[in-house]
Amino acid sequence: MPSLKDLRNRIAATKATQKITKAMQMVAASKLRRAQAAAEAARPYASHMDTVLGNIAASVAGLDNAPRLLRGTGSDQKHLLLVCTAERGLCGPFNTAIVRLARERANALMAEGKEVKFFCVGRKGYDQLRRLYAQQIVELVDLRSVRTLRFENAEMIAAKIIALFDKFEFDVCTLFYSRFRSVIAQIPTAQQIIPPVFEANAAAALGGAVYEFEPDEEDILKELLPRNLAVQIFRALIENAASFYGAQMSAMDNATRNAGEMIRKQTLRYNRTRQAMITKELIEIISGAEAL
Repeated sequence: MPSLKDLRNRIAATKATQKITKAMQMVAASKLRRAQAAAEAARPYASHMDTVLGNIAASVAGLDNAPRLLRGTGSDQKHLLLVCTAERGLCGPFNTAIVRLARERANALMAEGKEVKFFCVGRKGYDQLRRLYAQQIVELVDLRSVRTLRFENAEMIAAKIIALFDKFEFDVCTLFYSRFRSVIAQIPTAQQIIPPVFEANAAAALGGAVYEFEPDEEDILKELLPRNLAVQIFRALIENAASFYGAQMSAMDNATRNAGEMIRKQTLRYNRTRQAMITKELIEIISGAEAL
């Protein structure tokens, strides 16, 4: 049975932990506002660019002179999984959900006899994946030193992906990230980015209009496809940032409440133990007085 001093130390330690989790919750809440605003602002641009490119790509689909980023290699034997997670933990199942989706896709592809490689963005995803796929991880991009995500970070990742594609290291690239819906809902998402998959109704999304392009569609695609790749990666990064802060805010709120419940139970146990010791001392005093 722990002494009163041990119980007091436990209560003090739990209160200190509660203060930390409460502070982390408030910090996550303040950062969430900016991250959510950035994610919501990026969605229309990324979506409309994807639609415009889909409209242009439809006119050159199947042509031999179509850019290789658009038509692919003609094979789907080698797959690269671009897994974007957070650099830190204490965010509930946020990182695990993204890794689980990527792991399920990898296992399904390998069961079909495909070759699978991983490109990790974020330390937490890398730490989980290397337990099972250490030999299949081709690169890790660590963004811990980046205070504010910028488009240049996505361009750097996109350049590395394109360099691997030009070396015929993979045929298909799939992006994994978490799409932000609300503080309590983050949706793990898989999106094929090489070769890109556009919506079938891209022309309808542009109002059904038919456009003539200058220069030719092939030249436009050669310029815009790498940029679109960077745009989609940047969108995934800022969606991940908003999802991370939402998940961390929710996790720290739960931790703060659990700490409060532990403090209540520990305080009750402390009071009962203290009362039992006082009662025992009173009984000993009364018994000694009666013996005299």
